[in-house]
Amino acid sequence: MSIYWVTLLVSGISAFVLLRVLIPRLVQAGIVGKDMNKPGQPPVAEMGGLGLVGGFGAGVLTLIALRTFFKIEALATVSTTELLAVLTTVLTIALIGLIDDLIGVHQGWKAIIPALATVPLIVLEVGQHTLLLPFIGAVDFGVFYPLVLVPVGVTGAANAFNMLAGFNGLEAGLGAVAVGALAIIAAHLGEVTSLTLLLAALGALLATLFFNWYPAKVFIGDVGTLTIGTVIAAAVIVGNFEWAGVLVILPHTLDFLLKARKRFPSTGWWGEYRDGKLYCPEHGPVGLAQLILKLTGGVHERTLVLILIGLEALCALGAIWFYLGSRLAP
Repeated sequence: MSIYWVTLLVSGISAFVLLRVLIPRLVQAGIVGKDMNKPGQPPVAEMGGLGLVGGFGAGVLTLIALRTFFKIEALATVSTTELLAVLTTVLTIALIGLIDDLIGVHQGWKAIIPALATVPLIVLEVGQHTLLLPFIGAVDFGVFYPLVLVPVGVTGAANAFNMLAGFNGLEAGLGAVAVGALAIIAAHLGEVTSLTLLLAALGALLATLFFNWYPAKVFIGDVGTLTIGTVIAAAVIVGNFEWAGVLVILPHTLDFLLKARKRFPSTGWWGEYRDGKLYCPEHGPVGLAQLILKLTGGVHERTLVLILIGLEALCALGAIWFYLGSRLAP
């Protein structure tokens, strides 16, 4: 499967070059946001997710070109139709994120519009209709799978990744760990179309993380977070290992549930900066990050991000064990 590493290499280099070019231009154009967790709240370039999307697209299109024009035998089982369907869905949802970054989109619309972007996946009936449910066994969902489960899954994953965000290196770091674990599972299962998507995402995420890590030179914005969630959902649907996707987004699910209790506040979800550390605000934890700040009594932003990435790594290892080391996997 060495040829598939070309996807990771191309996506990583493309995203790196794009971000090197984009960051100063975004600053010059005034497309910046405040780093809320730093003294003085310095401005940082926004919409770095454009580099992530560009790198991902370059990686996927490169493999499609190798498959189509060079007839490489190792790529014979890759479905270019499914790759293009996923790429169309990803680009559409990335556009929604871009619009949200520029002029804002109501949260209600962000929960609905991404479902419309899954039309290419629905039309192609990507994925198998049968799922193995705990304590029940295999269940054939029939037409309910493409018409309901696919759009709900993609929309849910995209918005979940969009919520657990706001700290230097968090979104790209969580995404890289989740995507890396899913790539291992896809390779083990021989799901080469999913593997292509995941390696393209991994390369772009690692390049993005270089610029997004503490102290961040760029924020990835909604265009980036929505893209990460969409790729993960689409990849596990294409490869028919949906439970792995459920496991790797457990931290995001917990964050979603915590924020649901507070009716999804649009402000006040970051930490309170004092003496080099972040502390949970007096009004109590809004999401998972603030809960960790409360339990630890306050930590450095970088430490907080590493704790969250560690939690994600545990979930990722659980997903790998489920599919590679246990007898429970379908």
